[in-house]
Amino acid sequence: MKKYHKIQSIFKREKEPPRNFIIGDYSRSEFLFLKDNLWDYREKVNGTCVRVIYDPYIGVEFRGKTDNAQLPTKLVTALIKMFTREKLESTFTAPVCLYGEGYGPGIEGGGKYRTDPSFVLFDIKIDEWWLTTGNCLDLSYKLGIDFVPWIGQGTLEEAVTYVKEGFNSKWGEFPAEGLVLKPVTQLFARDGSRIITKIKHKDFKID
Repeated sequence: MKKYHKIQSIFKREKEPPRNFIIGDYSRSEFLFLKDNLWDYREKVNGTCVRVIYDPYIGVEFRGKTDNAQLPTKLVTALIKMFTREKLESTFTAPVCLYGEGYGPGIEGGGKYRTDPSFVLFDIKIDEWWLTTGNCLDLSYKLGIDFVPWIGQGTLEEAVTYVKEGFNSKWGEFPAEGLVLKPVTQLFARDGSRIITKIKHKDFKID
């Protein structure tokens, strides 16, 4: 399965360092067009991208953001326990890729989330179909794995204000990294790319 697509930041940036956001100058015309529509807010997790790939004829594979990326050994050990072939075989009959974040101690600041390496799901693709958020949530329950926390819904402008002011993570009493945003109805651009964006709290800090 292909690596996870790039999630484009909501605004364009200044050309010179520290390349701060140009507030109101949306990075895609689709974001400007949809800014007043309803978007789904999910907490952005600080970790490392993980792909759990299952093919009924091949088995289970664990890969990072790219095929050459090296996942931490302790994280791979945790993934092997979480995603057995028997568990995935009883759930899926077609090739599937579970996209998530590896997080926990020793993983890019992920130690603030938990005390052991683990995986939190944020997307699923079966063949060429992206599943809805509701489907992903249902399957996370069935597989016994965590799904990225839901923060709420609102417009893009409301999301910008919320992230700029800062909010605590659903995992504990520490600042959340930000939000990942999707329209409540899944949409795609003319080139076939998904309409999805992200906002980080640090994007509003001037270095």
